[in-house]
Amino acid sequence: MNGPLEWIAAIGTMIAASLIAFDLGRRATAWGFVLFCLVSITWIISGLTGGSMPIAAMNAVLLAINVWGVWQYWFHPKNRADSERP
Repeated sequence: MNGPLEWIAAIGTMIAASLIAFDLGRRATAWGFVLFCLVSITWIISGLTGGSMPIAAMNAVLLAINVWGVWQYWFHPKNRADSERP
């Protein structure tokens, strides 16, 4: 496992973690969760095609967690109401 797919996933993971860790606001954090979802899918594909089931399984769980993060930051009614207030 050292091809371009893994490098894209690794760099995307670092960018997503940075977006969340630097706490640049709700929008940046939400985009961090979206990027985490995309790279989790990339890691799942890489794990399945490269014969690394632990990587694929771990990222399947992380994908579910990050989808929940996207829901919380962008679509949850409570948070949508907060972001629509002036």
